[in-house]
Amino acid sequence: MNFVETLRSGPPPPQVALLPDALFFTRAVPVAAGATAAEAAAQIELALESVSPFPLAQLFYGWFWTPGAERALVFAAYRRRFTSEQTAGWQSAEFVLPTFAAVFGANVQPATTVILASPENLTTIHWNNGSVPAQVLSLPLAPDATDEDRARARDELLRAIGGSKTVIDLVAPPAAAPAANDREIVFRAGELVSRLPAATAAALDVRDKIELATLRAARRRDVILWRVALGSAAALVLLGALEIGRLGGLQWQKVRLAKLNAQRPRVESIIAANSLAIRIEDLATKRLLPLEMLTVIMGENREIIPPNMKFTRVQADTTRGIYTLTVEGQTNNAGEISLYQAALEKLPACEKVEIQPLPGRGDLAPFRLVVTFKRDAIKPVTAS
Repeated sequence: MNFVETLRSGPPPPQVALLPDALFFTRAVPVAAGATAAEAAAQIELALESVSPFPLAQLFYGWFWTPGAERALVFAAYRRRFTSEQTAGWQSAEFVLPTFAAVFGANVQPATTVILASPENLTTIHWNNGSVPAQVLSLPLAPDATDEDRARARDELLRAIGGSKTVIDLVAPPAAAPAANDREIVFRAGELVSRLPAATAAALDVRDKIELATLRAARRRDVILWRVALGSAAALVLLGALEIGRLGGLQWQKVRLAKLNAQRPRVESIIAANSLAIRIEDLATKRLLPLEMLTVIMGENREIIPPNMKFTRVQADTTRGIYTLTVEGQTNNAGEISLYQAALEKLPACEKVEIQPLPGRGDLAPFRLVVTFKRDAIKPVTAS
């Protein structure tokens, strides 16, 4: 299984100890409608204590109940029926339950009976309606039982159950399987799949309930550590992929820059030649229009230039190109300079406006104004 399949498969299957069915007696007990999980547990334990010849402290017991069900199936075994060697092996198990309890989560139709076969006994689990089985019966088999003996035992169990519309003979014992997440426990027995919510599966465990609480806490810790480990592995894979991408990007950028630097002289020569060709064309085919440019920055009726501002020198020559006008002026209100620059920048014909302050003379604020007009924005004045 590769890393991606490991991420998709969810947590590994739990370690489960399945106990012989013949060691347990079973009983369906009523549960009050609308009971919570805690209330149902109290009612089930009280009912078990009333029908059992032994106190609960001397029993290994569990139960199966789903929220909303009006009955629960309880099962129990006398503790002394298990040796210390058997119970010692339960320490490493996450769940300890009778084999028949592993199929309680199967999705079956009403009046369905599932038959579990083992070398030492046959067990039938019967659902009349609802999700909780109504009966569980088990018959022991002799070690040398023949196929005919097993067939007779099967028929006897089916007659005792009665009313079965569907009978499912499991060809393999149930075994824990990987689940999509840690909120359910999955068992498979041939084609039959039993899905038990984690809280429901916890109630099936027959071990001491106080010890179970400690084991459940350890299980939650292990699941968290498992998730952290997978998350860390995924992060390392992602970081590795990003690093490979970064190195590849650096190599690509290096090749691109090398190609760009190799082409730079040719590109610069083309740009310079194009600029020179444009300037030669302008000088050859167009003429300088200083008066028209001055009219644009002043307004035909001086509506653009501030009233306190005066021009002292206007220069337009081809060394700067035919679209540039240099103006020197002065004003006794320095605030008008920035306002005038803003007004010029809003004109459609102006491409760029630069104002350079000059050394002051008394109350006057001299300045130099360089206005660059857009190409072909200035038209010569035609005689009317």
